[in-house]
Amino acid sequence: MKKAVILGERQGGVIEVPTPKPVENWALVKVHSTPMCTEYKGFLAGKPSEFLGHEAAGEVVEIASAGRVKVGDRVVVMPTYPCGKCALCLAGDYIHCQNGPDFVEFTGGQEGRATMAQYLLKNDWLLVPIPDDISYDHASMLCCGLGPTFGAFESMKVDAFDTVLIAGLGPVGLGGVINARYRGARVIGIESHPWRTQRALDLGAEAVINPNDPDALEQIMSLTNGLGIDKAVDCSGVVAAHRLCIDAARRRGMVAFVGESGADTPLRISPDMIRKGLTLLGSWHYNLKDTPKLMRIVRDTRDSLDQLISHKFPLEQIQQAWETQVSGNCAKVILKPWEGLS
Repeated sequence: MKKAVILGERQGGVIEVPTPKPVENWALVKVHSTPMCTEYKGFLAGKPSEFLGHEAAGEVVEIASAGRVKVGDRVVVMPTYPCGKCALCLAGDYIHCQNGPDFVEFTGGQEGRATMAQYLLKNDWLLVPIPDDISYDHASMLCCGLGPTFGAFESMKVDAFDTVLIAGLGPVGLGGVINARYRGARVIGIESHPWRTQRALDLGAEAVINPNDPDALEQIMSLTNGLGIDKAVDCSGVVAAHRLCIDAARRRGMVAFVGESGADTPLRISPDMIRKGLTLLGSWHYNLKDTPKLMRIVRDTRDSLDQLISHKFPLEQIQQAWETQVSGNCAKVILKPWEGLS
């Protein structure tokens, strides 16, 4: 099979590797849609990598034993390789599992853990059925396209009475605009990139504020009659955006952090937490029990998803796909592993 790899600094490529074999309750999935996420950061840094991606949609083509899926099933591939047995997994919060198996030891090979490839291996209970009326591309948005902000909004119980601030309008933040508008919430965005600013407005954001404006906080307060926003979600991972969300939140407001960040964000316990009464939470993904809700959103927002999916590339155009991501002039980019083969 073919898969995408990082060969060096700003250098992507496609290599041929053995097709993996399913074992026990793991299935072999032929990948039809691979949404691209933060792999471009490794592309920029030039860190060689052969196992890329964590989200996909495809077709079950082989199973080792009868289980929850059968050959021919169309499925969304959920991320990570959890154990399926611990309390977190059993409760649906598998994304936080601490006991995942050793992939190589369990499967007997290296291949099958990359989604930016023609085939992958996955535990059958993490393969979500795709209804016949939903395409692979749209269904693949259950992962990082819509999933992170959906999980945050579920936790914060976002509804039509809320004004929601979304900081960082990359693919995840733009998915947040779709999620928030679906719930009837008013959306204010934070973004400096012109392309993504316009796409957020097209998707229903009422206003998008440039975080580089010295009066960005004042603009948010003005839009909320001086009270501040009800709920905020940071999709940027930027410390300044963290603080802007906290400062812009109303008293008894809520702030969720979705964007990955290795930096330290200053938090003032008394003014931020005690006197303001904020609720701060981290949100990585969503509980597996809520998958039917998210699939309904996918069905009901297909026109918006066509705007969220801004580009599609054959696997062999991985270099162009990464260059497009780096430019910022895009929303969600999808790789098509079986199209345009040479």
